[in-house]
Amino acid sequence: MSEARPRPRRWLLGSLAVLIALFVMAYDIFRGDLIRWSLDPKTPYQTYRPPPAPDYAQKQAWYLLPDHPQTPAAGDPPVDVFFVGSTTFEGGKQWNDRIDDPRAERVFRRVMAPNYAGPFYRVGRIFAPRYRQAGFYSLMTLRDDAKDARRFAYGDVAAAFREWRDHDGGNRPFLVVGVEQGGTLAARLVAEEVAPNPALRARLAGAYLIETVVPATRPPLEPCMRRDEAGCIAAWASVPAMEIDRGRILLERALVWGQGGELVNLEGPALCFNPILGATTEEPAPARMHEGAANATGLEWGLRPAFLTRQVSAKCEGGVLRVSSPKSASLKPSGSWIEQRMAPDFNLFYADLEADARARVAALTRR
Repeated sequence: MSEARPRPRRWLLGSLAVLIALFVMAYDIFRGDLIRWSLDPKTPYQTYRPPPAPDYAQKQAWYLLPDHPQTPAAGDPPVDVFFVGSTTFEGGKQWNDRIDDPRAERVFRRVMAPNYAGPFYRVGRIFAPRYRQAGFYSLMTLRDDAKDARRFAYGDVAAAFREWRDHDGGNRPFLVVGVEQGGTLAARLVAEEVAPNPALRARLAGAYLIETVVPATRPPLEPCMRRDEAGCIAAWASVPAMEIDRGRILLERALVWGQGGELVNLEGPALCFNPILGATTEEPAPARMHEGAANATGLEWGLRPAFLTRQVSAKCEGGVLRVSSPKSASLKPSGSWIEQRMAPDFNLFYADLEADARARVAALTRR
């Protein structure tokens, strides 16, 4: 009987399969670290030279601006909306992006504006400043350099708000809206520019800090407890309902503004506003009350998307908004790992926010 012949090809294929499996496992484990390393500017902020400052007296310094900012037309809504979008700049060699970055512009126009400024389009005139955004890397680390980049970005947002206040706002009622990193900047704006100014506070219909952690122990304004009140703050950060530990991790890593404009770790509970109920409460909101989600990505600015109602339920627990998985496939995360976290391409509470903003404007008018 002849001896069995060796099979080197099969052995090599098996070894290759094992190596590939190990590589995939290692990449999955260390993916976050690899992305952080690739987006790290690797330059101390003390020696960093940021891009030129925007001039908010010029139209080019704004993503969204009414045709006649200082003289509203007869058909314009009676309210202004100061909108601070989340960062659309991944990072890399720069800590802060220039305001004319074409890629960041495309992401804002395609994703951020239709999904997150869109709910307020029929409520008021939108003022959305460009600002020297801190890159996405600044949200992935607690390094002092990253904090410096975020503090620097706030200077632009404050300058844009003062331009609106002094030249375009007049005596009009207004809303402040911020999303994620933009929400953190808007939180400081409300605390330093709006809350101490009685005239501005009297004109504020509400401040929406979307996907933003705000301390419950010292919020810049009273939290919104009902839909029929104005001048309050609606802040929340959401997590999938089934991911038990994600809320705790989110709050442990959250940075909020401390005394003197420093970014510090959250101490104590966070505010949690439920957009379905229009209130800061731990009462559950069943899906039957959900007014409508929308995937508006790519939609022409100003068009109203079709709403998907009764898609999610939501409940505040431990300072985070736990949201059930949406039923429609169009409301599932897509795109790269960074895109899913930087600018989600859908808004689960689009119709709820639109209705909520209208109610607060009406409440301000009655008051």
